[in-house]
Amino acid sequence: MTTISTSPPSSASDEVARRLLAVRQRIERAGGDPARVRVVGVTKGFGPDAVRAAREAGLGDLGENYAAELVAKAPAADDAVVWHFLGAVQRNKVALLAPLVGLWQSVAREAEGARIARFAPGAGVLVQVDATGLPGRNGCLPSDVGELVRRLLDLGLDVRGLMTVAAPGLPAARAGFERVGQLADQLGLPERSMGMSDDLEAAVAAGSTMVRIGRALFGERPPARAT
Repeated sequence: MTTISTSPPSSASDEVARRLLAVRQRIERAGGDPARVRVVGVTKGFGPDAVRAAREAGLGDLGENYAAELVAKAPAADDAVVWHFLGAVQRNKVALLAPLVGLWQSVAREAEGARIARFAPGAGVLVQVDATGLPGRNGCLPSDVGELVRRLLDLGLDVRGLMTVAAPGLPAARAGFERVGQLADQLGLPERSMGMSDDLEAAVAAGSTMVRIGRALFGERPPARAT
């Protein structure tokens, strides 16, 4: 089981602010508008002090991959934070997460959407697209995205856009980002959550409106420890 790491140093908020500025400069150099491309700080593996440091640095969007970590760290944030759930949606965790999550970024199946609609009617969601073709990746196949979007809308969910995790290597990442951006255009969806610490430039160049940043904001993630 993963445990949350120890607290960052007391100067963490200054360091996060410096790193956040650097991320926004990278967005601008890639051709994006830093005021329009949202930075989601991924606090996975870090303790509640990372949440407080991010808030003090002015970051309003935070993301978690695991239900237990999000629940544990939510009290460290104020009510203005928007929590993004980034991991594969486990239906038995939806009721626990529903009061906390502002945007479900990783909906890949209608059954997941139905569960979210039950406990958080009208919730904001993104459809996760598997644009890599690699085994074991979460996401809906590009050919099935349109139908899933229609079914989620029928459930009353607020489908705001698409999300994807890139394949390794920048050429493959660029191709995947471009494909997901084109899909979003075809479906008339404004949000495209694409890009992380290593590939945000390619994502922004392909039209990303939201980047999910962990290491570039908080440093290297401590190794998980078994308990």
